[in-house]
Amino acid sequence: MKVLVFGQTGQVAQALARSVPEGVTARFLARDMADLMHPMSCANAVQNCDLVINAAAWTAVDLAETQEADAHIINAASPSAIARVCAALGVPMIHMSTDYVFDGAGDTPFSPDHPTAPLGAYGRSKLAGEMALRGSGARHVILRTSWVFSAHGSNFLRTMLRLGGARESINVVADQIGGPTPASAIAKAIWQISAALIKGHAGGTYHFAGTPDVSWADFARAIMQAANLPCTIADIPTSAYPTPARRPANSRLDCSTLLHDFAIARPDWRAPLPALIKEITQ
Repeated sequence: MKVLVFGQTGQVAQALARSVPEGVTARFLARDMADLMHPMSCANAVQNCDLVINAAAWTAVDLAETQEADAHIINAASPSAIARVCAALGVPMIHMSTDYVFDGAGDTPFSPDHPTAPLGAYGRSKLAGEMALRGSGARHVILRTSWVFSAHGSNFLRTMLRLGGARESINVVADQIGGPTPASAIAKAIWQISAALIKGHAGGTYHFAGTPDVSWADFARAIMQAANLPCTIADIPTSAYPTPARRPANSRLDCSTLLHDFAIARPDWRAPLPALIKEITQ
């Protein structure tokens, strides 16, 4: 199986590169090979492959509030161009999306068919990408996930380790709840979904997030404990940590259809923490 992956340096793309299954040839496209700011360059890159994975995105949530047009190009226009070529070639596509397409209301996990209502520019751009993919005619899987972390890139785990090593106490938001998700687990799920798509699976929209659901503050406590750092975590409300973009208070995702259709269970996000911390700190 020949797989074309948009993205090379992001957390999920790096995890995919580390875990390419036997019998799969994967080509990872960096920005100089397919710049998502230029949709046609991305469309032209889709060739000589059996499946496409889009693991590239605009993920700067706050910056999207002032640069929504650029976020839309990267998160919607380019995926749309890629999907249309996939449809014409009969090549299935896997596209990463986010819990930010929901409004974060309530405390019930969001199912894949729950009505969307993004709170900000980033969520709107990701939702537009989803809609474009569904309308392209390409057989696809949209995989929404949340709170991605790994030993690479910019993420909550790395931030907490940096701050925890320098401070005695950190204030962390405690009224936003979600499922932290290891990038390595996302990669494993994507490769499993890829095999099913190649065999003819119809695709659809699915959710994948780690378990158990926790607050950012409790996630931070688990990191400090796993890293043997004495830094204490003080719970604060979202209102005490204002940001340009509104964050969903409820990022819980119902992942039951992914388990039913692909036999992919939610990963325990606590399990890889010691190994990731060791990789980051050594």
